[in-house]
Formats: sequence, structure tokens, C-alpha cells
Amino acid sequence: MFTLINAEILKLRTVRWPWVLLAVQLVLVAAGVSGFAIASGSKPMDVRLALQHVGLTSMLGLVLGIMAVAGEYRDHTITDTFLATPRRSRVIVAKAVTFTALGFLFAVLTAAVALAVTAAWLSVRGSSLDTSSAIVWQTLLGAVLWNASFTAIGVGLGAWLPNLAGAISAGLVWIAIVEGIVANLVGNDLARWLPVAAGRALENVAAPGLLAPWAGGLVLAAYAFGFAAFAVAATVRRDVT
Repeated sequence: MFTLINAEILKLRTVRWPWVLLAVQLVLVAAGVSGFAIASGSKPMDVRLALQHVGLTSMLGLVLGIMAVAGEYRDHTITDTFLATPRRSRVIVAKAVTFTALGFLFAVLTAAVALAVTAAWLSVRGSSLDTSSAIVWQTLLGAVLWNASFTAIGVGLGAWLPNLAGAISAGLVWIAIVEGIVANLVGNDLARWLPVAAGRALENVAAPGLLAPWAGGLVLAAYAFGFAAFAVAATVRRDVT
């Protein structure tokens, strides 16, 4: 397994798309926090709401995970990967471990940028960021774990739906449209168990009807393991030639 993980890390050194996604993620969170600060006007800036923009970048973590597998199907390198390691389940697990860790790292960097931009806006307004506040670190930790969980889910989705454009479209449409529709249909009691709602709970969002942060984390972990199980089952049976 360590050999497969090292192989995935080596692949990361030869491609640029993960670093492009990271750059987009950093720009988005900086723009999001800045936009929130400007929109606040003369009102006191709610630090927690500003930092919650880190969690919203989880959609890019999802794309990162999808491209880890579906990108290889698109580039037709997946056949060589499976020939080198005939036990396909081990390949999927190695990708999940590697890219979940990468998604976690990207989220930590994104959280650092959000923290710095928030502190800068507070300084402009003659205030300062209270880094001793537990709320600040609870929000950032939840946002980082939300990103990492969605990256793991993305790996499973990319293996389950190996068409890159189709998998990315399905993931983003779910986040932007479908989950909201489903939530309205099933009601709040069931809607809080959906992926984005669980991520918001993990981020410690102060909104009614959400799960406790620890429960949101467990729900996202269950989704990640579920997608991984479906992905392994589909990959083992799929003809990739």
C-alpha cells in the first residue's frame, strides 16, 4: 500500500491541475471573505461568518477527488495503472488516502489565507482578530475536515462515474441545486443528513435544524466510506480496455 501511495505522490509531481485547483481555491476564499467584509458595511464584521467561506470551497475538494480517478480514465492512463497493480481495490484505496490528505493540506492553506484576510479587514476597521477564541478554531477545523471529506467523496464518485465531465457535473449540480430541492421535499428532519448540510454542521454553522458538529463529521465519513465501497465494487467489475 505504501508503494501505491508513493506512486500517487509521484504522479502529483508530474501534473499541474491540482495546483491550479489550489490557486483557484485560495483566490475564491480571499474574494469571498473580502466580499463579505465589504458587504458588512459599517456593521461589526462577524468573524465566524467570514471564516465559513473556507467550507464553501469544499466543492473544489470534490473536484480534486473526482479528477484523481476520472482524470486517469480521461487520459487513458488508468489501464497502465491497473496493469501495474491488478488488485484494483488497492489502487482506489491508495488514491483515496493520498488525495484526502492532499485535500486536507489544501484546506489548511485555504484556512490560513482566510484567517489572514479576515485579520487584515479587521485591522483596516481598527479592530483585531481574537485568535484565542474557540469559535475561530472550531469553525476552521470543521471547514478543513469538510474539505477533506468532500475530497474523499470525490475519489469515490470519480471511480464510480469515470466520465470526468459527467462526474464533475453531477457533483456540482448536487451541491448547487439538487440537495436544496431534496431538502425541501424531505423536510428538515431528513435534510440535515444530506452531505452539504452535514458539512455545514461540521463547520459549526449557527443555523436551526443542523446536526451537532461531531455528528456532521460522522455523517460525512459515512458518505466517504459509502462512495468508496460503491467505487471499489464498480471498478473491480469494469472493463477499462
